[in-house]
Amino acid sequence: MASRSFFRIAASLSALALVATGTAVVAQIDDAGDRVDSSGSFEVTGIVVDVRGETAEQARQNGWRLAQRKGWQQLSQRLRGSPSSLPDSALNGLVTGIVVENEQIGPNRYVARLGVNFGRARAGQLLGVAVTVPRSPPMLVVPLQISGGVATVFEQETPWVDAWNRYRTSGSTIDYVRLTGTGPDPLLLNQGQVGRRGRGWWRQILNQYGARDMVIPQVELYRQWPGGPVVGVFTAGYGPDNIELERFSLRVRDADGVPALLDEGIRRLDAAYQRGLANGILRPDPLLSFVPPSEQPEEVVPVELPVEELPTGVTPSPTDAGQSYAIQYDSPGVGAVSSSEAALRAIPGVSSANTSSLALGGVSVMSVTYSGSLSALRQQLESRGWQVQEGPGTLRIRRAASTPAAQPEGTEPDGE
Repeated sequence: MASRSFFRIAASLSALALVATGTAVVAQIDDAGDRVDSSGSFEVTGIVVDVRGETAEQARQNGWRLAQRKGWQQLSQRLRGSPSSLPDSALNGLVTGIVVENEQIGPNRYVARLGVNFGRARAGQLLGVAVTVPRSPPMLVVPLQISGGVATVFEQETPWVDAWNRYRTSGSTIDYVRLTGTGPDPLLLNQGQVGRRGRGWWRQILNQYGARDMVIPQVELYRQWPGGPVVGVFTAGYGPDNIELERFSLRVRDADGVPALLDEGIRRLDAAYQRGLANGILRPDPLLSFVPPSEQPEEVVPVELPVEELPTGVTPSPTDAGQSYAIQYDSPGVGAVSSSEAALRAIPGVSSANTSSLALGGVSVMSVTYSGSLSALRQQLESRGWQVQEGPGTLRIRRAASTPAAQPEGTEPDGE
């Protein structure tokens, strides 16, 4: 998943003059503990605060706490239709992160535009809303940028790829498979591959990354003159034929606004993909899961062989090493990786389970060797409480959402 910059204000900032920053980062609240939200959250953005304090650090903390209160009121208004309030002690247990969209820090004043992320499970329980979001099949993201007449995907690092890596997709109904652009990514996914229509090669690439289909978000950047306005034309494409779903354009005054331009473009593209999924337009190409007869394994006819009796005390060596399958799973942290691998190794018939593609904070891929069919492995996982989606040679697993504890009749949730 996307990387974030984590930082804290040093005490020496109290002696500095007013400093402005415009880069979106995610910060942790000191007394909320070291919690990084990577599994899913309710997000409220665009909260403006203007507060003071005895020091720069205190002013910033006051601003973040004010943003928590405003964010909870906006979230409850959005989900329940009426605003509500909670004490700071309760909000500290609900907030998983503060997103700094823009901030100005002075010796005793803090002016910022912030975003607040609330843990989906606990906040959903208090607000009485569902904590699980149904999502699409895994969709590989192929971010195509055209700037100065040059089309680039992963051939080199681009602002478009960086924007997709920092965008928060946990609340989206699209299950994005995002890449960092390292290793074999530039060779497999480049500008030339976007123009290819052959399903066979696309099928090999999707199997490599554990996806069912792909989305091709495209941005074409136009600079009207050096140092002047920048126009971005965004296109929501999908599938191996790069079918256009929606197209729109955005404009900023100068190059300093390009990161904000790209972030807003991704937000609108994600909304377009979600509408396409809801309308039944965005669905996997059936030819991508079709296996041609030439690629299907030939039927093996059993042959009767004489049984050789072994001497006493000799154990025959196993001859069936099992089949290798790709298992996608959520990996918000190192602990989730270890527990997921241990859970797979505990299944009878699994001889090995090792993570082959690690994406902390996102979706990792585990290579599992199992002496049985993919359907049998799916049944084993479902019997152990996993939510499983089956694809060609791969499974997408999630831990089943826990049911919130019932509130006693006549009582209100804590903090309401």
